[in-house]
Amino acid sequence: MSLFSEHNISIYNSISGQKEVFKPINEGNIGMYVCGPTVYSNVHLGNLRTFMSFDMIFRYFKHLGYKVRYVRNITDAGHLENDADEGEDRIAKKARIEQIEPMEVVQKYTVDFHNILNLFNFLPPSIEPTATGHIVDQIEIIKIILEKGLAYEVNGSVYFDVLKYNKSYDYGVLSGRKIEDLIHNTRSLEGQTDKKNPQDFALWKKAEPKHIMRWPSPWGMGFPGWHIECTAMSIKYLGKHFDIHGGGIDLKFPHHECEIAQAKAWNDCSPVNYWVHANMLTLNGQKMAKSTGNNILPSEILSGNTNQLSKGFSPSVVRFFMMQAHYRSILDFSNDALLASEKGFLKLMDALKTLVNLTPSNTATNFDVSNWKKRCYDAMNDDFNTPMLISEIFSAVKYINQIKDGSSSIDTENLKTLKATLNGFVFEVLALQDNTNSNSDKKLRETIEILIALRKQARDQKNFGLSDQIRDQLAEIDIQLKDSKDGTTFSLD
Repeated sequence: MSLFSEHNISIYNSISGQKEVFKPINEGNIGMYVCGPTVYSNVHLGNLRTFMSFDMIFRYFKHLGYKVRYVRNITDAGHLENDADEGEDRIAKKARIEQIEPMEVVQKYTVDFHNILNLFNFLPPSIEPTATGHIVDQIEIIKIILEKGLAYEVNGSVYFDVLKYNKSYDYGVLSGRKIEDLIHNTRSLEGQTDKKNPQDFALWKKAEPKHIMRWPSPWGMGFPGWHIECTAMSIKYLGKHFDIHGGGIDLKFPHHECEIAQAKAWNDCSPVNYWVHANMLTLNGQKMAKSTGNNILPSEILSGNTNQLSKGFSPSVVRFFMMQAHYRSILDFSNDALLASEKGFLKLMDALKTLVNLTPSNTATNFDVSNWKKRCYDAMNDDFNTPMLISEIFSAVKYINQIKDGSSSIDTENLKTLKATLNGFVFEVLALQDNTNSNSDKKLRETIEILIALRKQARDQKNFGLSDQIRDQLAEIDIQLKDSKDGTTFSLD
């Protein structure tokens, strides 16, 4: 029997504004679509957090035994510089600046995206479609929306008629925005656009002579709008009605709102049961932005080659840091926060190494492992609450260290459960990797062992002042020595 039959998951649904018990359309199967990157530059840290949140969700579903079709697209055309359907295509603009083909831009930054995600131990999606690979699918959906009178063609461009759509449906159902407010707060663009109304959005844009990304269509040479691609690809691979659609909170409006409108106009059906949005990442308390310099790339975190950090950090430390915050909360990224996360991560890895060598006893277990395991699942079942899960994991870390010190005990069955549960959540769901056996880590541990030997020599020679000095100075840098009848051990707190 699969684990999912034993667990009810509650998910915060953005469209209802509350947590709802998750019920897949087809029992045991989940269809999940997540908006992927627009590949015109290196993936930034905010993107990484969003994709990491959905990687965690994907992993937990798989951990419970669900069969998941996870679709995450690549936007390689159609994403203009702003959401008002104005400006250049971001990829075409980068190609013009660098004087290379647009698909060279796409290839370069798609490879970068995959390389970064591999470094951070992401599972690949089930399907990774591209916008340019689904031009025909997008055109067919646009044709039907036109036939239904919910879009109009002007001078080779096709626009979605938001006001007409809103007469039969509710434009703003996801974001909570009222069409009246949108009309009131939008300045007139008369004489500057082919749109009937400023609120309308492009389904297809006419390609001007200088536009290098173009495809034939019933309306002439052009390229698709940004929103239509996700509607076309999600429907093609997950069906007209699927379980979960995810993305960053910044996509809630207008991108996801437009997706809902397109799908309803095409099929007269709400496309998704659960809309899930991951919150943003800030840097030193401020919004990340390349223009202000308050920005950092994932590669810079690993190398430490940035004035924002005092050193480089491993991918698992960064992942552990991000999992310590709930995916729906704003997370501030700073050097101090990473240093604190590194301490916690090393403490966890030390405990897991200790766990491997623990010997069970015949005495009663004085830690309720079964109840602890339930609390771990309860945390994840409550809208994927990784901070609460990590808190429970550290309850087990404390217990493991007590067993090691001889102040607690554990029997064979409970030890087996503890190992399986910890390994499942730490390595499978949170996707942390034990990289503490690196060459630098080995040298650190060997150095500490040398200091422990020198301290023992000082104590044997009754030089207690030097002995205490070694212990106290190590404690100042959070290396704790513990003396017992079997010798001296250390921990990196």
